[in-house]
Amino acid sequence: MTSTDWPVYTPFAREHFGRGREQGKAEGKAEGKAEGKAEGKAEGEARAVLLVLAARGLDVPEDVRARITACTDLAQLETWTTRAATAQALEELFDEAGGQQG
Repeated sequence: MTSTDWPVYTPFAREHFGRGREQGKAEGKAEGKAEGKAEGKAEGEARAVLLVLAARGLDVPEDVRARITACTDLAQLETWTTRAATAQALEELFDEAGGQQG
């Protein structure tokens, strides 16, 4: 009898052994890649907020910088980027009314 690396010996088992495990690995890689893309987009958007604020000469304290960089909500970060372009004061960035007087 010859030894084999396979824990099973039938041709069917040899063909199909490990397919589920490989498919699971592939799905895990795809999920990880999607998560990585989302994180990268959020980091980029947070950087854009900070760049706009810096270009406008607004001083960004460390606690505000931490709040912006910790945010992973792309919609929120896009809102902050838009507000950063027109805000007269840093407080307007986080104002739920969008910095509009009413």
